[in-house]
Amino acid sequence: MQIDSKRYSSIGIGFKITLAEGGISNLLRGWAPTFIGYSIQGAGKYGLYEYFKHLYAEMAGAKTAANYQTPLFLAASASAEFLADIGLCPMEAVKVKIQTSPGYAKGLTDGLPKFVQENGVAGLWKGLVPLWGRQIPYTMMKFAAFENIVQALYTNVVPKPKSDCSKTEQLGVSFAAGYLAGILCAVISHPADNLVSKLNASKEATIGGVINEMGWWQLATRGLPLRIAMIGTLTATQWAIYDSFKVYVGLPTTGAAPPSENEGEHAKKA
Repeated sequence: MQIDSKRYSSIGIGFKITLAEGGISNLLRGWAPTFIGYSIQGAGKYGLYEYFKHLYAEMAGAKTAANYQTPLFLAASASAEFLADIGLCPMEAVKVKIQTSPGYAKGLTDGLPKFVQENGVAGLWKGLVPLWGRQIPYTMMKFAAFENIVQALYTNVVPKPKSDCSKTEQLGVSFAAGYLAGILCAVISHPADNLVSKLNASKEATIGGVINEMGWWQLATRGLPLRIAMIGTLTATQWAIYDSFKVYVGLPTTGAAPPSENEGEHAKKA
């Protein structure tokens, strides 16, 4: 839908054509670079987020960190994603080429060498800047929205404090907050996602040329419902897996209630 909207005019037609031309295997095309790329990016993103959140909180001091939580979340997530995307970009380039150019390659093992032969090693990072444009706002929204939604759920929806909730209840909150955050992520990052897809689909494509061809409205809306369904589910699942691992190793789930009035007063006196 993002590359050829005339042929794939709706989600249903897109599935119908894809299945008719190659069966179920067509839906799995490009799974290897997708799995490897997003495994590298995901491990880097979540781990670096925790690192930068702790680092920036220490740099800001307890009082400032408590009073400006959301800017702290935004800065930590942007820093984490900036580095994580360097690892993702090569696999993303190969994945998009395999998915958007029928017959180009069977998978990663023949697709990666062919891509490098045609575009050079530097070509693997051709889409890095627009990838940053897609992923950094996406991740900033993902982490900041998640942290704030978790706080809102514990404050306004969950009938007891987080400390009184079972681990299962806490993971349920993580899943719900993750899904809501994922919807916001999909909307804010979708224009850049369309841009990255177009750039990696054609060697001659440029950022300005894609914008002129599609227009800002199409960049923001083409394929958006499918992306919302995919990213909402993906983000919720990621948070559930991540927080399940934290629970397994004895750590609390991500997100906490906002500082209490006593904590705020203590911070002001500090």
